[in-house]
Amino acid sequence: MSVFLECKKVKRTGFLAAFLGGGILAAAVPVINMAVRSEMYLNLPEHPMQILLGANWQMMAMLNVLLANAGACLLYHTEYADNAMQKMKSLPIRESSIFLGKVVLTTLMSIIVLAIEAGAITFCTYHWFEIGNAFFGELCKYFGYSFLLMLPCIILSLLISEACKNMWVSLGIGVVCVFTATILPTNNFALSLFPFAMPFQVFASTDLTQSIHYIYGAVAELAILSLLQLAFVKIRRSFE
Repeated sequence: MSVFLECKKVKRTGFLAAFLGGGILAAAVPVINMAVRSEMYLNLPEHPMQILLGANWQMMAMLNVLLANAGACLLYHTEYADNAMQKMKSLPIRESSIFLGKVVLTTLMSIIVLAIEAGAITFCTYHWFEIGNAFFGELCKYFGYSFLLMLPCIILSLLISEACKNMWVSLGIGVVCVFTATILPTNNFALSLFPFAMPFQVFASTDLTQSIHYIYGAVAELAILSLLQLAFVKIRRSFE
């Protein structure tokens, strides 16, 4: 029910259009790159998907993270505009349920964005390389991994937006976090566990142990952020 209500709330906010447009823009990155510079990649020895994601994923991931941040800001802007959140507190609805509805909606839209991007990778592989028998299994593995690493970023973006009544403040914090993630050293595992930096990681079948460590890190961050949200709601309620 809460997800249905969230869909009704965002109908006129541009939330859905932003995710679809951002997904198409991110999906265009590998297509344009291959159309312009295909000679750089065709003779490389790696698997086609590794070549395509290695060359394009950093830009695609940045767009995904910016979308998650902007989407979170839009979702909570509708709550704080005209004191809508204060009015909802008078209803028999828990704030954690509202937060969960927004998490589910943002997650569903992120899945759609990743599906669009997976379609672009499939097209590039078909057009410039060769689709093998195990291609679609590998595609699901790579993008399933990317989806899991996106979840901590989504929840942290929503948590920041929930804490800031001014949309521009939460958007600014999110943008700073995104660009901080881009300058963190990629060879430092501890720093790369920063929720805004994790989506930049690509599944590495050659280093399966490290990929599993990132999965454990993402699950741990999901649990910690969920507890932080519950604690934040209780603390804020005690000061109101």
